[in-house]
Amino acid sequence: MIFELDPTDIHFPDPALAEPDGLLAFGGDLRPERLMEAYTKGIFPWYSDDTPILWYAPHERFVLFPDELKISKSMRQVLRSGRFTVTHDQAFAQVIAACATQPRHGQDGTWITGDMQQAYIRLHELGVAHAVEVWRDAALVGGLYGVALGSVFCGESMFSREANASKAALASLCQSGDYKLIDCQVYTEHLASLGARMISRDAYMALLQPIS
Repeated sequence: MIFELDPTDIHFPDPALAEPDGLLAFGGDLRPERLMEAYTKGIFPWYSDDTPILWYAPHERFVLFPDELKISKSMRQVLRSGRFTVTHDQAFAQVIAACATQPRHGQDGTWITGDMQQAYIRLHELGVAHAVEVWRDAALVGGLYGVALGSVFCGESMFSREANASKAALASLCQSGDYKLIDCQVYTEHLASLGARMISRDAYMALLQPIS
């Protein structure tokens, strides 16, 4: 069953009631309070300009444990070479804008709408959303952003304008020591090759439980 959210109530239905594809609800808004209520319940927004706001709570979660990140020998050489400079939270708005325009195989347009960008910039201003930036000289060539819930980082999107730049961002995030889990949300072949794997929703919620 797909639920319609009450515009005045930020609470969500039980995530266990989500459809097989994870779709739980539609409607509502992207105010910070609702977004944080969603993330603490294992729910995230994913929609496009031509649909209402859609909220997902997958029954299985695609995640990466930082100590399981697979870094190839060639990638280790890239990281040691000094080719890239990596920073954190220095250009959040630039990163989310770049993620919105990143071409993605099999996708037309972007789910990172203008409203989504503004909503996550607001979360960043509140100290909840964070970015990793990868620079080559003075140019932003890669990065990622997401929402931090204690020691869990809910990754939203990443981009790369140069080979290996997004991998450098992910490696920096994993090696920061700040997180015990990177939530990748849904399966991608690229992240699977880097060590991400599926866990059950119950296992994911158990990891979120200390900060719920």
